[in-house]
Parts: sequence; structure tokens; C-alpha cells
Amino acid sequence: MTDADDLRRRTAELLAAHPPGTNGRLEFLRARFDAGLAWVHFPRGLGGLDAPRSLQAVVDAELEAVGAPGNDPGRIGIGLGMAAPTILRFGTDEQKQRFLRPLWTGEEVWCQLFSEPGAGSDLAALATRAVREDGGEAGSGGDWIVDGQKVWTSSAHLARWAILIARTDPGVPKHRGISYFVCDMTDPGVEVRPLRQITGEAEFNEVFLTGVRIPDAHRLGAVGEGWKVAQTTLMNERVAIGGARIPREGGMIGVAAADWRARPELRTHDLHQRLLKLWVEAEVARLTGERLRQQMTKGQPGPEGSGMKLAFARLAQEISGWEVEFLAEDGLTYDDWTMRRPDGVDFTGREAGYRYLRAKGNSIEGGTSEVLLNIVAERVLGLPPEPRTDKDVAWKDLPR
Repeated sequence: MTDADDLRRRTAELLAAHPPGTNGRLEFLRARFDAGLAWVHFPRGLGGLDAPRSLQAVVDAELEAVGAPGNDPGRIGIGLGMAAPTILRFGTDEQKQRFLRPLWTGEEVWCQLFSEPGAGSDLAALATRAVREDGGEAGSGGDWIVDGQKVWTSSAHLARWAILIARTDPGVPKHRGISYFVCDMTDPGVEVRPLRQITGEAEFNEVFLTGVRIPDAHRLGAVGEGWKVAQTTLMNERVAIGGARIPREGGMIGVAAADWRARPELRTHDLHQRLLKLWVEAEVARLTGERLRQQMTKGQPGPEGSGMKLAFARLAQEISGWEVEFLAEDGLTYDDWTMRRPDGVDFTGREAGYRYLRAKGNSIEGGTSEVLLNIVAERVLGLPPEPRTDKDVAWKDLPR
């Protein structure tokens, strides 16, 4: 039985065998994965020890205390938060062995090929097609040929691999004719184009797939059951976006509070009252996130993660708006409008103007706030679902 003391002992053994100051970063991360200290709740041999998820904090604290290198989760967040739990649940043994270690160490960056120009909020309406070469059957080992377009793809310009959903049977209702694949972003036929955002940067991309060949061995889950697999990805995505562990007065509310303390000449009664309200709401969201993570130690994330992501988006927009208003003309400054393709998003290390603009995307990415409100209403509160007239109509017969 792995407990906190056992994890401290294992961590000490890792540090003794691979001192961070004398070993390369990648060598240390590989050794940490092999020791089962990457994500302790994963199975043995896959970076874990079959331990309770809550004990990960014990390992992280020990390594942080000695300045051990991390795996830069901001850069590989899609792999860590979305691809990994999906591969763990639905992948074959070969897929788990091939993908999880370089995913966790950051040697291979992942992206998510889900949304399309005509299938964003209504993701199940996606039109990207995957056709079995020569009409082979599932399990025959043949390749799939994929054609279509994806959009709003974060990190596609950095990624080696992508989690991809595509339509494999247009003759059944939209949710039932989808399959889930792992796509090699370096393969012929994959074209990545930048999408410049309101911030001036292009962390998002659009991806064009033209005759891309994907081996059947890179399919996750059964043919036609991709929507079921995708639900695991989406629920983990919303927890990853909205449920990140932060300290009290951390994140964007911490930046706003620091601004308030540093600029007494800008304070007004109205701004004070609004800041207090936002501080309380941010703390409620933080504590709710802690409770959600405790629930996750007992199983897969549920629809509650949609509520966390919904709260995160609203708070980020309201806090950044408060900050711009509080700082007056200083809140309108912007450091660099150069077209760049960054490795990730930095909500606390940039100026207020960047936070204000970038937060506008929080209510769109990872599921729009409108869709998440429906999920919370129907799956958490048990309210009657909205009428859906297309549930039993074949995808090919839907108006477009």
C-alpha cells in the first residue's frame, strides 16, 4: 500500500540517483516517470504507482523544495489534461506504452483536432471524414484516409500528435457515426495555418487535413464510438481549464489585489466593493475546485467540471475588466502587438491589457459558456433537456 511516507522515500531515492543539479532536465523527467512519480494515480509502468491521486501533492512538494525541474505543464497542458486520461481509459497496452512517457516528459507536444468551422458548439455535427482504405473492416489493420478542416486548435504549430475525431459513418445519427484517432501532425496532408487573435498573437490555428493516412492501430475505442471517447476528453478538458490548483489569492484575483495595494491613489469606494465581491467569488471557486479534485480521486470527472470552467471564464473576464478600469490609462497599455506564435497563455505574467483581451476567449474555448450552462442544467441540476429534433436523423440528411 503506497502512502505518503512511501512516496517521500521513493522521491528521496530518485533524487539520490538522479541529482537535479548534475543531470539533464530530460534525463531527470524520464527517471521520474519510470519511478512512478509522474502521476502517482496512474498504473505501475505508466508513470504511476496505483496510489491515491491526492498523494501527488506529496511528491510535488518534495521535488519543488529542492528545485527539481518540472515538465512545463503550460506548454503541454493538452497532452497532460486531455490526451493522457483518454489514452489511459481507452488506449491499448501498446498505445499507452508508446504515447504516455514522451507526453508527460514534454518530448512530444499534443493538440486537439475537435472543433470545425461548422461544428463548434454543436461538435457532434462535425464533417471531417475518415474512410477505411479499400473498404476494410474494423480490426483488419488497414489505414483510414482523413479529409476535413479543424479550427481553434491550440498548439498545433508545436504539436507532434493530435487527438482527432472524424465521421466514419454518415448514414447514422450524428453522435453515433464518429470515431476517435491519434493523428501524426508531421504526416503528409496535414497543414497548419495561424489564426491571429485579438491579442495580436496566434496561439490558435486552423488545420487542413487532405488525404491524411492514419493506421487503424492509432484508433482509440471502437469504430463509431468516438463520441463516447470524446466525452472523456471534454470532461477532463473542462477540469484542466477551470479546476487548476492555485493558492489562496492566486491567479488573476491575486494580480488585481496586488494592483489595489500598490496604487492607493486610484482607489474608489465603488471599485473597492466590486473587488471584494470578486475576491469572495474567486475564493469560492477555488474551494469548489478543491472539492472537485477530491471527488476525482474516486473516479473520472463528471459534468461538475463544466460548472468550474463556466465560473473560471466569467471570473477571468470580470476580474480583468475591473483591473483595466482600476488602472485607468495604464490599463490600456500593451507591450507588443507583433504577430507571434507563443508556446502558451500567460494570464499573470503579462500586462492588464493582455489579460483583458485574452480573457474574452475563455467563454469560447473548451466549450462555450452557453453549452456549459445547458450541461449544468441538464446533467447536474436535472432540469428538462432542450428539444433536440435531430437526435434520430442520419447525419447525411441534416440540413447544412
